[in-house]
Amino acid sequence: MDSERKAILGVDLPVVAAPMAGGPTTTRLVAAAGACGAFAFLAAGYKPPEAVADEIAAARAADGSFGVNVFVPAPVPVSEAEFRRYAARIADEGTRYGLDLAAAARIEDDDHWADKIDLLVRDPVPVVSFTFGLPSAAVVRDLRRAGSRVLVTVTDPTEAGLAAELGVDGLVAQSAYAGGHFGTFTPAAPPPARPLAELVGLVRGRTGLPVLAAGGVGGGDDVRTALAAGATAVMVGTLLLCADESGTSSTHREALADPRRDRTVVTRAFTGRPARGLRNDFIDRYEGDAPLGYPALHHLTRPLRKAAAEAGDADRVHLWAGTGYRAARAAPAAEIIDELTRAL
Repeated sequence: MDSERKAILGVDLPVVAAPMAGGPTTTRLVAAAGACGAFAFLAAGYKPPEAVADEIAAARAADGSFGVNVFVPAPVPVSEAEFRRYAARIADEGTRYGLDLAAAARIEDDDHWADKIDLLVRDPVPVVSFTFGLPSAAVVRDLRRAGSRVLVTVTDPTEAGLAAELGVDGLVAQSAYAGGHFGTFTPAAPPPARPLAELVGLVRGRTGLPVLAAGGVGGGDDVRTALAAGATAVMVGTLLLCADESGTSSTHREALADPRRDRTVVTRAFTGRPARGLRNDFIDRYEGDAPLGYPALHHLTRPLRKAAAEAGDADRVHLWAGTGYRAARAAPAAEIIDELTRAL
């Protein structure tokens, strides 16, 4: 797998710093991972293309191996009636922060998709990865012609087969134990949860393509198991949430270390798309009422989540985390990555 990893990622170390949109992934974190020989992804999600361009420039200046992760526009439509019903249902949560959630507009955007693809074709990076669905064959072709290797996130063998038909260079096999949003193509009916090693074997067997393993990694043993199952490298996100160089909010960091936060759950209450995070009061109150509806619900709750994070209110903010969250700790990223690879 060493030569395969070198060809796809340009590194020898079999650890990849996952793209964590919304703040945790910073250019400092990408630089720190690159400095110790790991690969790292910038997270283009929720950013305008100008900000992505600035981060690419900063990553280049740091001289590490890096890529860019992009959200594929894969809307999960929600009707105006259902949106208004849910906005009214959660309205009381915003009152304490001066927010009128009941009056929020229903926003269905594509996260600057075309502009980001144009940027990456004009100013190519070594690797571009996609999540939430399949880019078009033309996008894959244009990026590869520009010199980028292209990866797609998949959550089961069927998705892997569809991605392989596009001529991509590799796949990210994301298990249901990963923190944050599921990359599934079918958010209304996500694939069954499988152990990461099993998923890697199935995806690799279906396509023969290089596979980055992601989801539920809690330490070096999990890295070794995924590599033994055929992974080219192992992607870690949750374990880097508390790294010194990450942009994770203090509210989120404290929740990860709080012994009362004793489990992760899958929820759509915050964004209208399945995602795994620490259980909190907002999820308990509204999960049963939350419709599918991404990105509309993401935009609806975003001001609340931002205000709650700033106020230290961990019960009204998404606390994305995979099942290995107990191993997350405050330390330099290089130290965390070294622990994961020391016994390989």
